[in-house]
Amino acid sequence: MNGFLAVFRGIALMFRPGLKRFIWIPILVNSLLLIGIAWAASSYFGVVLDQLLPQDSWLSWFRWLLWPLFAIAYGLFVFYGFTALANIIASPFNSLLAARIESMLANQPLPQDNTPLLASVLPALLMELRKLGYFLIRAIPVLILFLIPGINVVATVLWLLLGFWFLALEYLDYPLGNHGLTFAEQKKLLASRRVNALGFGAGVSLLMFIPILNLAAMPVAVAGATLLWHDQLRVGRSVVASPSRP
Repeated sequence: MNGFLAVFRGIALMFRPGLKRFIWIPILVNSLLLIGIAWAASSYFGVVLDQLLPQDSWLSWFRWLLWPLFAIAYGLFVFYGFTALANIIASPFNSLLAARIESMLANQPLPQDNTPLLASVLPALLMELRKLGYFLIRAIPVLILFLIPGINVVATVLWLLLGFWFLALEYLDYPLGNHGLTFAEQKKLLASRRVNALGFGAGVSLLMFIPILNLAAMPVAVAGATLLWHDQLRVGRSVVASPSRP
């Protein structure tokens, strides 16, 4: 439960002095993206469901039971796309937020970083695209399984677990990346604490489905990821690091 609860501990953390301003810009960006994506997703849900589970298929009698599973999988697909897009836009600021939160948790001053913000934008964007590519390579085979009657029930479970793992990699990258861990090192570390990582991803997924709170999901998830790193994952590393990208 440590990974799961870290997300919701991040909510209280965001109200500390000096951090509130990190909420308003993400809320504005998230609101605009979420409205657009939610409208498109709701418009096409029936079309997608009929393609994956036609009324005249041999599983039609089971449709009433499978509908909630497909709805959850579809909703998570929409929110993962929303998450990736929002984080591509806000990635440089998320690294700075993670560094500032860690300095507060450690009660230490934030190390001086003279790197111009614009100079950190390109590496941050490249990292976001790399994470997105990592996710798509694994998501596409699972999405193909959704097209196979009977197997698509298993695909729903695989999709949930893949989504939790993706969200863990997405948000824990900010505190881990600030300490110089490469993407390969991050995957290795989180794989060694896979239950913590999946619990964190599950917490972020739940947060994204809670109205109002989901608008602040991005900074809250960054705060929760930093808490999880500070309390559970850092071993033999400096407590505070400058916001940077490996």
